[in-house]
This record gives sequence, C-alpha cells and structure tokens, in this order.
Amino acid sequence: MAKRYLLFALILTLLPTAVIQSSSAVEPKRIAIAYEVGGRGDNGVNDLAAKGLERAIKKHNISRLDVREQITDGSLGDRITRVRFLARNKYQLIICVGAAYADTVRRISNEFPNTQFAIIDDESVAMTNVSNLSFATYEGIYLAGAAIAARSKSGKIGFIADKSDPSATQDASVFIKGAAAGNSKVKVTSKLLDTNFENEIRAQVNSGVDQIFSTWSKSDEVISNIASINRPSTPILISGLLPEQYFLNFSAGKKNQYLVVQKRFDLAVEQIIAAEVADKNILEILDGKKGIYGHRYNLKDGGVTVKVVNGPAFSSRIQTISANLKAGRIKNLQGS
Repeated sequence: MAKRYLLFALILTLLPTAVIQSSSAVEPKRIAIAYEVGGRGDNGVNDLAAKGLERAIKKHNISRLDVREQITDGSLGDRITRVRFLARNKYQLIICVGAAYADTVRRISNEFPNTQFAIIDDESVAMTNVSNLSFATYEGIYLAGAAIAARSKSGKIGFIADKSDPSATQDASVFIKGAAAGNSKVKVTSKLLDTNFENEIRAQVNSGVDQIFSTWSKSDEVISNIASINRPSTPILISGLLPEQYFLNFSAGKKNQYLVVQKRFDLAVEQIIAAEVADKNILEILDGKKGIYGHRYNLKDGGVTVKVVNGPAFSSRIQTISANLKAGRIKNLQGS
C-alpha cells in the first residue's frame, strides 16, 4: 500500500512539469515575403528571392503552412494593403523584394514596431525594426570594367545605361575607373540613353568597340540590337547586371555575353530568415546619422559576384584586382 502511495505521489509530482514543458514549446516562426510585380516565374528578382526562400525552408525545416507569399500589382496602395495584411496576421518576419517597397516598409514598420521587416536591394528605411539588405554593386561594376578592358582585343569598350536611373552616372564613373585598372590604354565610350539604342550601339561598334557593358533593364533592346549586328568576323560581346536584366538568363542572349554582375537576392533572403529562426537580426550600421541598419552585401561576402559566361577565366591581373577589392585596398570607388 505504501509503495502504491509513493508511486501515485511521484506521478503527481511529474505531471505539472509535463504540462509546463508542453505549454512552453517554441512556436514556429511565421515568415512572409512580398514579391515584385509578376511574382515567381519572372527569371529575375522574384525567382532569385524565391530561390533563397526555398533553401531556407529546407535548411531550417520550416513548414509551408508558416510561409506566406504575396505578389503586388505595383501600385503603392496595393503594396501597403498587402504588407499591412501580413503584419496584422502576426508574421514575425516580412521580407519585401525590391527598392520600390521602401515607402511601404517605412509606413508599415512604424505601425507595427514589434514586427521585423527586411527590404531587399535598398538602404533608405530608417527604422530599428527594418533590415535594409543592399548591395555594393559598384564593386562588381568596377571589377567588370577591369575584366572587360583586359579582354578587349580592340582596346575600345562601351558603357550604356538608362538616363533615368539615379545611379547611372555613378555606375559609368566606376566602370571607367575599373577599365583603367584593367588596361590603362583602353578607350571607354559611355552613354546614358532613353531612346535611339540602335543608333548608339551601331556608332560604338563602328568606332571599334568590341565589348559593351549595359545596366539597361527596362527591356532587352540593348542586347537584341547587339545580337542583330554581331558577326563571326567582328564579334561584340555584351555584359550586364542580374537579376534586373532577367533576359540575360535566356539561352539566346548567353551566346553573346562575356560576363554578368549579380546581386545575390537569394543569399539575402536566406540569411535574414536564418537570423529570424535563430531569434537574431541583421542590423549593422549602414548610416549612423540617419539611423539606417541592415547589411550591404559585397564581393567579399559573396553577396555580389562577377562571373564569366563565355570565355577564359580571369587573368592573374584581374584576380589581383578582385582580391584587392575584397580586402578593401581599392578606395574611393564612388568618389570623383
């Protein structure tokens, strides 16, 4: 009888512990991602972001029931409605793909200070619950300029960008600096355009340009025009920027490519989810005066890459320039 009493007392002692352990079980993280117009299947920014999401889901055993994906129609009102909906529905991390979400994230993060937000490819949102995950694209453009200049047989290369792009002038300047580092004798023709692609491309080719780097992402007009005048006897190679220039991923365009600079949206998405799962944030100081936090991906951490599509690997000279960029030994890339 005494043994039965002791056994019963032991069971009663253990019961509260079991109940406490059950009630304090860690609830799964709920992750949401708001894509740009088009969503998955765009061969560009959305597909690359989704690639990082898929890797994170697999690596951290995240249930798809705890993941919500949204696609905007591109209007500010729609962006705000969708992101606010996600915040109201208690998603702990809301990832917004693309700088066009900046105003939305600024507003909704202020409304929901206990929700963590991340914006990919932007560093303008000054909120402590926002991770601005941007890219040092200028490092990639500098290295691309050096590699293209070193590869050019004619010693003449071109740069084409969208005149309405706020970073176009700076990108052109960085490209020219990189080209000089790769070949001090190279001649660079730089043009910022809004129309007349065909005329400008033909003018560059007629002047002897055999390599063109373009950041134009509104359409494939630049690459298609180059392809139309390309000849085996006088090949002209195009290089560009991913994921914005999604058309560079198509096989028809690859045969005319030399290299691509890529911003790793997938890495940014994967790492911000990993941080959330680990109850951490990515909030390095990007601009202390403005109160902007997050991380600026670069060549060193693999968030910006420059890869050859067609042709030999980079020469030792270009590899040295790459190493110097990663080590921070090349200064004032964006300055005059």
